[in-house]
Formats: sequence, C-alpha cells, structure tokens
Amino acid sequence: MAIQDKGSVRALALVGPTSAGKTALMEALLHATGAADRRGEVGDSSPEAKARGHSVELNLAGFDFMGDRYVVVDCPGSLEFCAEIDAALPAVDLAVVVAEPDPAKAVLLQPTLRELERLGVPHALFINKMDQARGSLQELLEALAPVSSAPLVARQIPTWGGDDKVSGFIDLALERCFVYRPGQPSEQVDIPGDLADAEAEARFHMLEQIADFDDDLLEQLLSDVTPSRDAVFADLVREMNEGLIVPVFFGSAQNGFGVRRLLKALRHETPPPSRAAERIGISTGAYVLKAAYAGQSGKMAYARVFGAKLPDGAEFVLPDGQKRRGGGLFSVQGAALKKIAEAAIGDICAIGKVEEALAGQILSTTGQPQSVKAEARPRRPLFAVALIAKNRNDDVRLSGALAKLVEEDPGLSLTHDAEARQVLLACQGEGHVRLALERLKRRYGVEIDTQQPKTPYRETLRQAVTQRSRHKKQSGGHGQFADVTIEARPLPRGSGFVFQSKVVGGAVPRQWIPAVEDGVRDGLARGTSGYPVTDVEVTLIDGQTHSVDSSEMAFRTVGRLAIEEAMKAAGTILLEPIEKLVVYSPSPAASNVTSALTARRGQILGLGPREDWRGWERIEAYLPQSERQDLIAELRGADPGPRRLRGRLRPHERAARPACGGCGQAGARRGVGASALPPPSRQRWREVGSADANLPAQLPRAGL
Repeated sequence: MAIQDKGSVRALALVGPTSAGKTALMEALLHATGAADRRGEVGDSSPEAKARGHSVELNLAGFDFMGDRYVVVDCPGSLEFCAEIDAALPAVDLAVVVAEPDPAKAVLLQPTLRELERLGVPHALFINKMDQARGSLQELLEALAPVSSAPLVARQIPTWGGDDKVSGFIDLALERCFVYRPGQPSEQVDIPGDLADAEAEARFHMLEQIADFDDDLLEQLLSDVTPSRDAVFADLVREMNEGLIVPVFFGSAQNGFGVRRLLKALRHETPPPSRAAERIGISTGAYVLKAAYAGQSGKMAYARVFGAKLPDGAEFVLPDGQKRRGGGLFSVQGAALKKIAEAAIGDICAIGKVEEALAGQILSTTGQPQSVKAEARPRRPLFAVALIAKNRNDDVRLSGALAKLVEEDPGLSLTHDAEARQVLLACQGEGHVRLALERLKRRYGVEIDTQQPKTPYRETLRQAVTQRSRHKKQSGGHGQFADVTIEARPLPRGSGFVFQSKVVGGAVPRQWIPAVEDGVRDGLARGTSGYPVTDVEVTLIDGQTHSVDSSEMAFRTVGRLAIEEAMKAAGTILLEPIEKLVVYSPSPAASNVTSALTARRGQILGLGPREDWRGWERIEAYLPQSERQDLIAELRGADPGPRRLRGRLRPHERAARPACGGCGQAGARRGVGASALPPPSRQRWREVGSADANLPAQLPRAGL
C-alpha cells in the first residue's frame, strides 16, 4: 500500500559520483513507465552536457507508475557542478544514491551520504552496472559499509549465471527470485536449490539489522518466530524514512535490469511531500530548486509545490516581502516546457516572470513571507580567472550576461579586484570556468579572453632609515615650501602601517601633520618594485615651514617625497601572500596531496584522520597564493597510486581521487569564511622564497 498523500506527487533525487549512471537510471525509469519512447530522449539535453558526456546541471522529468505520479531530479555528479544541488536536495522526498560495484570507489560515496544525513533526507543505495560486476557481494558491502553512518541493509542478493555474470537477484523481503530479461520485466523463478541457504542467511542478517530498531521484531527473532511479511515491510519503510537504515538495491540502468523492482519499492516506501515541507519549513507555496534564463521566455523559477495546488497566475510573496505575480506555469520534461493551468501538490513546475526568485527561496502563497528553516551554506570558490571581453564593444553586454550566469549558478561568484583592476570569475574548478564561458558565448554571443588573477604582492623596508626631504617651488606669487625629517622602520608581519608624530616646538604646525601622513600613504601605495608597501612605521621627528609659502599641499607633497627617498635609501623586500589551506582527501591519495603541496612550496602543518569520516584524511598547510590557482585541478586529477583489488569484483578505470569542494561531495565542502579568495586586507605575507616556520596562526583559509 502506497504511503503518499492522496493526489500528491512524490519527488526523487538521483545523486552520486560522476559516471555512476544517474542519468541512465532516470532514462531507464522513464522508459520503463512509458514516459519516454527511447533512452536519451530527456536527460542531458544541453549542448554543454552532450559535449562532456555527463550532466552539468539539474535534469527534471516526470512519470506515472501504477496510478501514482513521480518527478525525478537528476543531479550532476562532478564536484565542479554540484552547487546546483544544494538547494534541490532538501526539497525531495527520497534520494537514490547511484554507485558502481567497485570497492575502490566506495569512499567517493561518503560525502554524498553525509550531506543527505545532515539534511535529514531519507535515501537508498542503488548499485548500478551489476551486469558488469565480478566477485563477492559481501566484499562489496564491506567496502561500502564504512561510508554510511546508518547501516546499509541489502534488500537483494544477486544470482550468477554460467558465464560468471550477474543474471538476476533474490528479493529478501519478498523471498522471491527474479531473472533479468533484456528489454523486458524480470521473470520470477524458483529460488535455486544451491542458493537457498545463502538466501536464508542473507534474509536473517537483514532482519537482524532492522531488529536493532524494533524490540518486537528482535524478540521474535530470539524466540525463533518467523515475522510476518507485512511486519518486515513496515519496519523497512519506517526505518528508512527515519534515516535509521539505508536499503541497498542492485541492477543495471543501461539494460533496464532491476529498474521495475526499484520502482515498486519506491512506490511503497517513498515518504509523502508533507515531510519535505516540514523539513524545509514551508506551509503553502513553492520552493525554488533552481532559477534559470530560458531564452525568449525570460527567467524561470523551477519550484516544487507544497501545501495546496498552485494555479497559473498565482501571486507570490518573496522572503523580503515583495509581491510578484507569476507570468506562466509550465510542466517540465527535460528541456521541454508545456503550459499547464495548475500544478499538483508535490509537483515540480516552472514559474515565469518572477525575476527576483532565487534558488533556495520560498515563494509564499499565504500572503505572508516564509523563510526556509536552514539556508544552504555557500560554497567557497576554489578557482578563479580574470575576464576580458575580446571585443571592447561587448563590455556592457558582458556585465549583464555575467550577472545572469551568477544568478543561475550558486557555484559562481563575481568580484572586482580594484587593486589589480581585474574582473574575477570564481568557481569550483577549471571545468566550471569553461562551462561558464561556453554559456556566455552560446547564449549571449560574448566571447571572452581569460588571464590568471594577479597575485597581490607587497613590499616592506629592509632596514630602518632617517630621511630629510624638502619641497621648494617658486613660480611667482605664493610658492610652495615644506621641509620634514622622518624615521621609517620595518614592523613585524601583519602590522600594517603606523604613523606617529614626535615634533616639538611647532616645527611642523599641528594642522599640517595629517597632510604629511597623507603624503606618506601616497608614497607607500607603490614601492620600488611597483607593489604597495606594508608593515612600516613612519615617525615625523622634525621640519621647517615658511610663513608665506608653506601649505597643506606642500606638506603632503614633501611627505610623499620623504618616504620615496627613504625606501630607496633603505631598500625593500618583496613579500608574497600566504594562505592556510585545509584539504580533505581519501586516505590512499593523501600522500600525493602532500607531495603536490610541497612541490608548490607549501608547508605541511598537520595530517590526520578526518573526524568521523572513516577512510579520509585532513591536511593543513601554508601555501603561497600564487601557487594555489590551478591546485584544485592537480589534486582532483592526482593518481592515488597502486591499489589492492578486493575479491573478484572487476576493477574500473579510475580509483578514488583526492576530492576538493562540492555538495558535500568531497573535500572541505566549504571552508571557513566567505571566500577562498581573501581580500588583501586579510592576507599575510612572507619574503619571497623564504621558509618561515613561524607564520602567524590566523591566516585566511582556502577550503579545498
């Protein structure tokens, strides 16, 4: 019996690492239910996704199964494009984590599972590509078990054919055996005699796992009483919905194996939309999963409906109290939009003309604004480029186009570096930048040249110096005259600029001392190497004035001349900015991460296990900012080295990579602070090429 609210639509999210087969599973679900005539008809329809061969944005589609309506949110698996799913995950009823049958890749599931646990989203695990697997199910489950806080409960066990390939499965809850039939539903057969004992043992283990959360079932098992099938199903449903267990299913999306059994399990076990509404904190209205510009249609808010049916032309109240009326209501099936009169509870639809709507917001229909219980934490940018329009006439269009891209993609951020005079596009990786530039060209016709962001080097004095300078100018009438003596000396790193006056006897009138300070600041703006000068103390100790020709402008000019001459006399040292980085990596790749950091003149501060994350390491290091620019690409592409194969499961092409950033998908999902590109005021510097082990502890952090 289905547990959904009557007449409502349930939402499923497909999540997991790249290449696991999430889009293939969505297409298999649509094909099996008749919502798509053929595979490849709905998923990954954008040119950018087709060129890459994997999802780069959310894919939305719906289907009907046994009289119930479902919507599927296919989420990108690449760490660089996972910012889009941050707002979508809290709004779904159930997440299906898609994985490959490769023990070496099990660790890559942990960030996804931890994020779902943090959000309180019920989830199940679907092991895809089982027709390609080799080896023991037990060894695969042993590799997967540590990545989940909740116990993984195998709902099925595979059966093997004569060619040593998976040929079907035994459903442990139903105690039935099914054989895969290509292009057709699985065929029910008798449980093979040689698997009867294995099935009984696996089923008893499943019952033991769920009995940990049900005293009545535990008592029945201890008394050798066989529990009823209805009681077993009730426990499985309740415990998954409460996040106490993670059921595990098997199949092959490409061949349609196990897809219908998964559908039947989802039909009976997926929670109703009311639970997601409670999790978000919405009563009646629409929760925005994604905002995007759809060509001539303008801006679209892709939102899930809660509380009551949503009619076309409804008036919404935004979180800031603004009122806006929707300009069209559309159903979503991949890239196709279809006008509808109303959207059912739980359905995901596109709402037009609500220009202020952003992902993660509630569009309230109660007449009062509503705010989500817990807003998504912003992702720290890990990679940045400076943008320059190839055609100077495109500068105005570029500004508007970039604003739209940043509004669509929460993983992008745009900053203006006034010091370097650069416009910086910060994102989650090099591939993320390429995607943004391709969209700029395709959608808005703006072609971009990129440069590496300039490193904000600094200078400081090499030694203390006393300098006397005079400014004298006579050009008829009132002239200019000012004479000062200053002392300039270097300060410890991070001290900034300090100015003080020790003038006695009115050698420099009090009202002109601030002008001297302003002049000194003018001179420090550009050192002998062309960079700003910092960590300097300047003391005004003496001076002379003229009763007619002295003025504020004259003393400002002489202050600038004095510090410039002092810098030439004392000499300067070039400083480079140093950042504190925290990198989270799978344990097999940790040595390669430390080697990469050391090769970039990094200083390793510590390496240890990541708290509560089995199989992951936490690495802290100091690293020059100039070395960080393409570090994320190197870490994600690092070879973890030789790995030990477990059992006979066939190894796949890539093992666990050091992962940085993403949907809780890896690495330090988000670091500390608002940006991984700290402004100069938060930087600390050291001499170029030095290996100072006593750097200040309070450094800006770049979360990788």
